[in-house]
Amino acid sequence: MKYFNPEIETLPFDKLRKLQNERLQKLVAYLYERVPFYKKRWEEAGVRPADIKSVQDLPKLPFTRKPHLRENYPFDLFAIPVKDTIRLHASSGTTGKPTVVGYSRKDIDTFSEVVARSLVASGCQPGMKLQNAYGYGLFTGGLGMHYGGELLGMTVIPVSGGMTERQLLLLQDFRPEVICCTPSYAQRLSEELAARGISPESLHVHTAILGAEPWTEGIRTQVEAGMGVRAVNIYGLSEIIGPGVSNEDYEERGTGSYIWEDHFFPEVVDKDTGEPLPEGAYGVLVFTTLTKEAMPLMRYWTNDITNIYYEHSHKRTHIKMGPIRGRSDDMLIIRGVNLFPTQVEDVIQDFDQLLPSYQLIVSRDGAMDRLAVKVEVKEGVLRAMGRPNLEQQTAVLPDALRNLHGALVKKIKERIGLTMAISLVEPGSIPRSEGGKLNRVLDLRKSKKE
Repeated sequence: MKYFNPEIETLPFDKLRKLQNERLQKLVAYLYERVPFYKKRWEEAGVRPADIKSVQDLPKLPFTRKPHLRENYPFDLFAIPVKDTIRLHASSGTTGKPTVVGYSRKDIDTFSEVVARSLVASGCQPGMKLQNAYGYGLFTGGLGMHYGGELLGMTVIPVSGGMTERQLLLLQDFRPEVICCTPSYAQRLSEELAARGISPESLHVHTAILGAEPWTEGIRTQVEAGMGVRAVNIYGLSEIIGPGVSNEDYEERGTGSYIWEDHFFPEVVDKDTGEPLPEGAYGVLVFTTLTKEAMPLMRYWTNDITNIYYEHSHKRTHIKMGPIRGRSDDMLIIRGVNLFPTQVEDVIQDFDQLLPSYQLIVSRDGAMDRLAVKVEVKEGVLRAMGRPNLEQQTAVLPDALRNLHGALVKKIKERIGLTMAISLVEPGSIPRSEGGKLNRVLDLRKSKKE
């Protein structure tokens, strides 16, 4: 099976654009009639439904942002009565009230279909076993992958997040071909396999579908080697539908993820001005949901920084998105330099002696922001040196470690433009994921303000 929905996934560009334009016109009329928030916003912007004839007209409409979802909590952005929804999901609500999303039966069918497409793109086939290590509950990941796997005809093992002992037991005893989880949790599983002396070759798993966090080629390399799998990226967000908004093809890993743009029309815009950017330029990813019934969103500002581009020589005609560089609201500004955590990770992956396990620590000294980085050294490197005490001053470490430290400081300065306080630390000393999303930035400036 090469495609789940070959007619749509290989639809010629002109026919795909015609379908998008037709769906957009219906969506604009639908929202104008059913959701007072959109009617009011568009009238204030001087726009009527008749003004939107194609996706080229989208910049006439204002953005929808996460605060708008919270201001309309819980159900005021719904386009259908709550009694007509069949499922509600919500964000974790770590800052204020959660953002709520609702699904009609048709929305759940769409959700399942785009996840099934993503699974096939990842190399899954009917009859394979899928160990689902995404969290079940209000988070969309677990149930989204579950329904998509069942629609494809896979045998789904609903383990949920965390419970590492159980995950490893089932990997060995149930012998699934596929596992899905966050990339940081896949790193954790890789390390646990090595620590317990479990050979990746003894497992049956060949594919890890990783999402819910930005990740890099360094993490891919570590997970593929540590678990004996091919690691494939899946992207999504609850507000748009959940996982399955886009996905890499397993044969094209590292070249971007196909966006299923018959359902989710993407734009990339300047993070400061909101102006549309040309194909290939990096900016904020914005989505319009072309087919959702319960809670469609128009020009939703995701905060994710990436680029979009067509690659006509590849399997599908849909547009691709690059890796998420970070979130516009997670961007650090250190001494006037804009920095995303993944930029540090990109440098770390150039050093074979280091693990892609790191933590950025941001502090403030008077009016000056300071950035420190902890990076783990591989166990084999330390063992070859007689396991030196890394908590000592850098000057008294073995020559090889001092040289490694100096080279890392220099490369970060050259690549990013910042001098950072680097600490080389023991493997396993930086917090690991327990199945949920992992925050790699410790911002002490926030706690100081509090």
